[in-house]
Amino acid sequence: MKMKKLYIIKAGTTFPGTAKQFGDFDRWTAATLGRTDLEIDIVDTENGADLPSVKECAGAVITGSHSMVTDNLPWSVRLEEWILSLLHTDTPLFGICYGHQLLAQAAGGQVGFHPRGEEIGTVEVQLLPDCVNDPVFQSLPQSFLVHVTHEQTVLRLPAGAIRLAANHYEPNHAFRLGDRAWGVQFHPEYSMDIMRSYIREQKDELEAAGQNVPELLNRVSETPFAARTLQNFGNVVKERLVGKTP
Repeated sequence: MKMKKLYIIKAGTTFPGTAKQFGDFDRWTAATLGRTDLEIDIVDTENGADLPSVKECAGAVITGSHSMVTDNLPWSVRLEEWILSLLHTDTPLFGICYGHQLLAQAAGGQVGFHPRGEEIGTVEVQLLPDCVNDPVFQSLPQSFLVHVTHEQTVLRLPAGAIRLAANHYEPNHAFRLGDRAWGVQFHPEYSMDIMRSYIREQKDELEAAGQNVPELLNRVSETPFAARTLQNFGNVVKERLVGKTP
């Protein structure tokens, strides 16, 4: 029997300068997942790669993107339909930033531009009470630092979604649908260097919006607990694959 894979669905490409120094979303995601004993495959859906059959899929991580969910680009619409097939088969799914928003939209939530503009840099998030029994979040502290860069947001969660994390700026930093689908607005795969690169790449736009770029750069910190959310998801996939969970 052919072994199922953990797929990293590459939904976008980073800035050329950032990519030259540090690689791209798929590389960061695989590195943060670490050693999972799972076979990992990359699918560059933004550039037309075919999405895998659900039967081949042990789980999936959908990366961030510089595209906007509300543009409903053809590749994104196809990905949204594929997400529904994962939800219908209870296949583990983890959406990051764009992936988080697309998961929400696919399940009936609402995505749009954040009314307060872009959230960027290293910020703190707080866990909500429903994290107590959540396999991705239950081992984490009540509050921890995360890296963020997003203009759009989940304005309304899908029916039945469980809110897991928030802060003063973003009420829907993480949520779960059912038992095996998670979305996180933050970037668990970012390092400090990548976060700083994103701030520098957007310097002119940030200054025009009244942001203090030197202060944003100075506040960039390590985010080990954010990274752990992705690692914990990898454990969920592995446990399901070997039959430790129903």
